[in-house]
Amino acid sequence: MKSLKKTTKQMSNVAETVLEINLDHLTHNFKYLKGKIGSTVKLLAVVKASGYGSDASVIANQLQKIGVDYFAVAYASEGIALRKSGITIPILVLHPQPVNFQELIKYTLEPSIYSFRVLRLFIDIATSTNQTNYPVHLKFNTGLHRIGFEKSDLEKISDDLNHTKSVKVASVLSHLAASEDHAEREFTVQQIDLFKKITDTLADKIGYMPIRHQSNTSAIFNYPEAHFDMVRTGIGLYGYGNDTSYDQFLKPVASLKSIISQIHELASGDSLGYNRAFIASKHTKTATIPIGHADGISRQYGNKNGFVTIQNKRAYIIGNVCMDMIMVDVTDIDCQEGDEVIIFDGNYSAAQVAEYTGTISYELLTAIAPRVKRQVIGKY
Repeated sequence: MKSLKKTTKQMSNVAETVLEINLDHLTHNFKYLKGKIGSTVKLLAVVKASGYGSDASVIANQLQKIGVDYFAVAYASEGIALRKSGITIPILVLHPQPVNFQELIKYTLEPSIYSFRVLRLFIDIATSTNQTNYPVHLKFNTGLHRIGFEKSDLEKISDDLNHTKSVKVASVLSHLAASEDHAEREFTVQQIDLFKKITDTLADKIGYMPIRHQSNTSAIFNYPEAHFDMVRTGIGLYGYGNDTSYDQFLKPVASLKSIISQIHELASGDSLGYNRAFIASKHTKTATIPIGHADGISRQYGNKNGFVTIQNKRAYIIGNVCMDMIMVDVTDIDCQEGDEVIIFDGNYSAAQVAEYTGTISYELLTAIAPRVKRQVIGKY
């Protein structure tokens, strides 16, 4: 009985794999980022990809409550889900598809228009549904070369806009390619200058200046001259500044935790996992954890390319990552079944874990599968 009490006492409060979403941290990050921009500059929160892998509805409702100006999602379906969850402020759809235009209008979502095909199809839909001055956003390429109009398209764009009353330009946007990279400052400044020329010319041709926004999270910190009328922030809201000098002022919103399901003792020569990817060269103690590539921990983290934290020590993933489980080396860690496992949190960040494996925090965060339980903590 004495042994049982000891085991129970040492077990973590975490009883399964869970993603904690800390709203106090989200509020802190929002206020910190707001403090970096002028009082008249709007802040747009990017909540695509399930709120960077957390929960878009939870994140958006908290941000709406504390005063965000705009939201952005990638696709119409994400915006529709937000509307159904109670979001009433403007939602920009960054990469709308024409097949969704009817639904987009039904839920008062605002499309980013990036090509003449998309512009003319949307004008047709807006006209046929008797819209007047429906808000659209014009996306221009200034160097990323992903999607967007070119500066040379301004004449034709203006002509199309001046011949319809069904739509009106709410904003003009572009995307900086390397605002986090100080070595690319010259290129970034060129992008900013080109954006200024585009917006000035457009305003002359259509008779008014829409909202202008080009800055992402890194540009909020590094290029105040590019804040214009609104800034967009995604990763910064979730606690990452793409630079360790900024990370210290932000608080990670998501913490991914699990437990040790079972501990094994391997003798020299024993193999572990699929394809016998790990062969013990000496006595090895391993812990099996209920999280795998179906939960967002991809196979690239296997074979000591990734780690978790147990009892404040790194435990490296050994063997191949399984669909529902990983195994880690705990030979030198004093731990037992039921103990807490940190995949990432405020102390052991997703940026650190991702960087060790050669990827970025964005990928690790947004890969967390829906089946992982979400637990909201903090003020809501």
